[in-house]
Amino acid sequence: MSAAPAANQADGKAPTKGSKKLIIIIVGVVVVVLLLAGVGAFLLMQKNMSQQDDEGEDGAAQASQVAESSAKPKVDPSAPPIFVPLEPFIVNLADRETERFAQIGINLQVDDAKVGDQMKLYMPAIRNAILLILSRKSAEDLLTAEGKVQLASEIQRGAARAMGYEIEEPEPEPVVEPSAEGEGEEPAPAPKKRKKKKVESYNPILQVHYANFIIQ
Repeated sequence: MSAAPAANQADGKAPTKGSKKLIIIIVGVVVVVLLLAGVGAFLLMQKNMSQQDDEGEDGAAQASQVAESSAKPKVDPSAPPIFVPLEPFIVNLADRETERFAQIGINLQVDDAKVGDQMKLYMPAIRNAILLILSRKSAEDLLTAEGKVQLASEIQRGAARAMGYEIEEPEPEPVVEPSAEGEGEEPAPAPKKRKKKKVESYNPILQVHYANFIIQ
C-alpha cells in the first residue's frame, strides 16, 4: 500500500524539474536572440549614419563644384573665340557746354556659341542697355584709356543683365585721403575690416572689344 504513494511522488517530482530546465533554456535562448538583434540593429544604424555622412559630404562637394562652375565662365583655350558683332552705336553724349556725340562699334566675346544665339533674341534689350550707358558719358569720360576700359566693363555687365543674368557691381576701391597732420608725420593706419568672401557672379560675356571709337 505504501509503495504506490512513493511511486506517485516520484512521478510528480520528475516533470517539475524538467519543466524548470526547459523554461531556463527557453529564457536563455530568448535573451541571446534579443542581444543579437540589438547588436545587429546598432551596427545597421551605425552603417546608415556613416552612409548619410558620406552622402552629405559628397552633396556639399558637388554643390560647391556647381557653384564654382556657375560663377566662372567656361573657357576652352583650344577652342576658337566666339564674337558677337553689334551694329555701330551713334549717341549724343552728356556734355552740357557743347553738343558732342560718339560713334562706337562693339564686338562682344562670349564663352559659348549658344549664348551668341541667345543674344539674337535679346538684342533689342542689349542695345537699349548699351545706349543708356553711353548717353550718361561725356566726351571727357571717353577720351582717356581708363575711361574706355571703364566703359567696356559697364557694357559687359549691362549687356548680361539685359539677358537676365544677375551681375553684381564691383566693390569700389578705397580712397586714400591726405592726412591733415604735419608733413613729417606719417598718417595713422586705418583699422582693417574683415572682408567677406564674395562669390563671383557668372557672366557669359568674357570681354568687350571696340571695332571703332569716334568722338566728335
